[in-house]
Amino acid sequence: MRIAPIITLSAEQQTVLEGQARSRSLPLRVVERARIVLLAAAGQQDKEIAALLSMTPKKVSRWRKRFLALGVTGLEKDAPRPGRKPTISARLTQRVVTMTTRERPSNATHWSTRTMAAAVGISEASVRRIWHAHGLKPHLLETFKISNDPEFAEKLEDIVGLYLNPPEHALVLCVDEKSQIQALDRTQPGLPLKRGRGATMTHDYKRNGTATLFAALNAANGEVYGLCQERHRHQEWLKFLRLLDQTMPAHLDLHLIGDNYATHKHAKVQRWLARHPRFHMHFTPTSASWLNMVERFFRDLTQNQLRRGVFRDLEELMMAIGNYIDRHNESPKPFIWTARATDILEKVKRARRSLNTRQSA
Repeated sequence: MRIAPIITLSAEQQTVLEGQARSRSLPLRVVERARIVLLAAAGQQDKEIAALLSMTPKKVSRWRKRFLALGVTGLEKDAPRPGRKPTISARLTQRVVTMTTRERPSNATHWSTRTMAAAVGISEASVRRIWHAHGLKPHLLETFKISNDPEFAEKLEDIVGLYLNPPEHALVLCVDEKSQIQALDRTQPGLPLKRGRGATMTHDYKRNGTATLFAALNAANGEVYGLCQERHRHQEWLKFLRLLDQTMPAHLDLHLIGDNYATHKHAKVQRWLARHPRFHMHFTPTSASWLNMVERFFRDLTQNQLRRGVFRDLEELMMAIGNYIDRHNESPKPFIWTARATDILEKVKRARRSLNTRQSA
């Protein structure tokens, strides 16, 4: 007669297993396994335990051996199972990945699940699973632009230094203009939001003029100072600079972060800045407007106020922008800059290496 291996429990194991055997919240399979081990520790054989618990001796033997090998934790999880053999081979999967990343269909710029399924002879669902497993999204296209400014590193370190270590007795202001803001009125009134249907808006519109918002974002506290004008020449830019000069405390220097727009470098602007030495201009590198934090405010303005707005005239548009800035300044929150200049430079270097590799391939 074959004798099953003997199980000897410690006091701690005995307590844990008894608690599991009485539990009403644990899965039934865990409760059964705890009872098997307790009965085995009491000296009963596999056939006797199987008869008491209405199961096969083979199952009892399996969990007796599992406990001897892994202890109490071995009862909580099932052993990994091989599962069904894959119907799509690894070679075919690799072919789908290679075609997705390196080839194009003959009549389109990118693959869809249908075109890929037809090309390789599998189902659309299988293509979808392969793409998901490999993180491939052919339908998405991300834009980028790497600055070719020869002084990119110097300008980057200058601006990031202002964000992370602002000078004493000075304000850091991110300045720019949001031009060509259209006062759009819809040709028909839309329907409001209701259950089961989103709000509606006609695709066509009547344009009632355009405006330009000159804005300065205080990097320290998030306050925004704005001026709406109908044009965006150097005359309007000078008017905005005079407004900042009058609004900001006279004892503080003003460090302005702006882009390379010709208006900001006009000869008359340069002469005005020379007569007002507390103004210090810091220009972002070309094709690097993302360094200017006021762009984030412009994005929020567009998304929250302008994109769905209906404006019957230019004055209504300017009033809406002014009201949005006033509400923003009631509880301003600064955009916290965390990226170091060295980290950004390293990313730019990697991007340039990738582009060079791609061009030489």
